[in-house]
Amino acid sequence: MKHLESVSAIVVFVVLFCVFRVGGKTVTSIDDDDGGGQPIRVDLDLSRVVRVVSERFLSVAIDASLMSEEKFMNLLNSPKLRTLAKALIPAFLRFGGTRQDFMKFKPKGRYFQARDNNVCEKLELPPSLEFKLKHEWVLQSKTLLQEEVERKYKKTKFSEYAVDLLYAFANCSGLDLIFGLNALLRTPENSWDSTNAELLLEYCGSRQYVMSWELGNEPNSYEKKAGIRVDGYQLGQDFFHLHQILQKSKLYHSTGLYGPDVSQPHDHHKDLLPGFLEAGAEAITACTWHHYYVNGRDTSLEDFLNPVVLDTLETKINEVLETVKSVSPGKKVWLGETSSAYGGGAVGLSDTFAAGFMWLDKLGLGAKLGLDVVIRQVLIGSGTYHLVDDNLDPLPDYWLSLLYKKLVGQEVMKAAVHTNFVTKKQVRVYLHCTNRKRSVKLNGEVLKMVDDRTLPALQGSKLPPGEPLKLPGFSFAFYVVTDAQAPVCK
Repeated sequence: MKHLESVSAIVVFVVLFCVFRVGGKTVTSIDDDDGGGQPIRVDLDLSRVVRVVSERFLSVAIDASLMSEEKFMNLLNSPKLRTLAKALIPAFLRFGGTRQDFMKFKPKGRYFQARDNNVCEKLELPPSLEFKLKHEWVLQSKTLLQEEVERKYKKTKFSEYAVDLLYAFANCSGLDLIFGLNALLRTPENSWDSTNAELLLEYCGSRQYVMSWELGNEPNSYEKKAGIRVDGYQLGQDFFHLHQILQKSKLYHSTGLYGPDVSQPHDHHKDLLPGFLEAGAEAITACTWHHYYVNGRDTSLEDFLNPVVLDTLETKINEVLETVKSVSPGKKVWLGETSSAYGGGAVGLSDTFAAGFMWLDKLGLGAKLGLDVVIRQVLIGSGTYHLVDDNLDPLPDYWLSLLYKKLVGQEVMKAAVHTNFVTKKQVRVYLHCTNRKRSVKLNGEVLKMVDDRTLPALQGSKLPPGEPLKLPGFSFAFYVVTDAQAPVCK
């Protein structure tokens, strides 16, 4: 019976923008510390699963800016960063972003075998070198952000060594690598020039590096970034060309190909995605698009806590899902890159507790509406929307991601909020089966790594039956109901 209870448990997570007292079928009440608040009811439908997301639903990215100078790729050998990454598996690791379309593979004959049994131990970064690289990366990040502001992107080259370091990080951490290829290498006829990509594929294949692929990043902004315009039909043909190349490879003939990584729908860009799908839908494993709520350079704390701003995501998701359904029914849809604010994030917001409202609501809403995977920008890279700080210590959204990974299962059920007193959008409730691979409870302790190789124990305490759950305004929380006996979660 004990086993039955563990596998049929549910997890309810709440995003709260003011103080409420909540009552309902399964969650009896949520109260503020003073016993006040307005009563609402939450109904949890445990009778059926409405969606099932990928086991890699919450995935992460490394920004291609890290390869702007190959030496910075050595930061991936940090034991601390590996520990943090490994705790998020199973997950995809996307390597891409704006600068992937300004990078070219240039072999130098310097490489190592990233699949060797002892490579993880051999590559560990010495503390003195890690300290030096972290300091230099802070300065490099400022330069890269200035390039972003000026929209002047330097063309860079990377060698086998950088690829080896990236693959070794993914392999040692247990992440499934997706590599973003440069789509701005064009022929005079404006079709994709695959010569350099084939060189890279040949190298990766010779080293038996198992990975998936993307082609290009936000093609609907190529004209703004590089003065090149690529329409949806041509982009679809480019992907079909890459698909044919992969089909000829012994290692990559059945690998994943994801795209087109368009930015979120805007009125003057809506024609690109349908055109791409008409020409290239059969080439891709899943359709990817990008989403950010606000401009990181002119946003505010009020935006991060505004339910109206958060509601814009639902509109965008539904637009993309409807487009894909109409042109390519059944094709899975991913948020291939996403965070709070574009332009590198919002200083003092995207890397703080405040960003958690956007992140947790995005995970809940994305799963509820039908997204299969959500890739968080960024585990490490330039900007302020990363999951680790300049010292590679975990930021609030990392801990939120870790808790989500440990607690939340793939099965999504319906949860409804009922109230006559306040706007429903000020409290958001999402319902999943629990993750069958671990039973973890939460507490109010500050989470810190024990050391560079050890995450803290995520231990909580049980509440007596019927005792109110205390949740202050402007907060988010997970509640595991271990004896819910939800039949669909067995």
